[in-house]
Amino acid sequence: MTEDVVILGCLDNDPVSQRELYNKYSSKMLSVCYRYASNKSDAEDMLQEAFIRIFSNIHSYLNKGAFEGWLRRVVVNTCINYLKKNKKFSEEIDLEHGANIEVKENIHSFMLAKQVIECIKLLPVGFRTVLNLYAIEGYSHKEISNILDIEESTSRSQYTRAKVLLEQILIKRRIIEKESLRKEILSAI
Repeated sequence: MTEDVVILGCLDNDPVSQRELYNKYSSKMLSVCYRYASNKSDAEDMLQEAFIRIFSNIHSYLNKGAFEGWLRRVVVNTCINYLKKNKKFSEEIDLEHGANIEVKENIHSFMLAKQVIECIKLLPVGFRTVLNLYAIEGYSHKEISNILDIEESTSRSQYTRAKVLLEQILIKRRIIEKESLRKEILSAI
């Protein structure tokens, strides 16, 4: 089925078309949810809520721009609403929180994009949300302030603090990996 046929089927609440749409986009949209969620369960809940909203509001897609872009906006908005509804987003996060984050040791890994995403997941939810919206989704701080009902200055400070904390996590992880590698080499000698 072509995308247009699937969309038309979804407009008619056709289960086969809905399944086709879900199968085509669920893995991509789940990866978006993972960036906002603290764990797999939350990400899956976000995805489920997003697809319910997609199927309920597919009539609002006006065939302007890419359909996948529209889907992504719905998913991001659903993730934000999920965080707000479950009181997982906090406007004020203390930078000291980062000092207590444990970084898992992984001797044989390289700092790839997947690992950076894993490190982003270690950020407090407020930092992680603003970082995702600004750096990955491309929203402005003004747009973020409207989405999250926070001050624009709070969005900027959350983003700045998120970058600092993420850098600390990445450095800490790198030090642990180097130390582990050094120990492994010394034990092999």
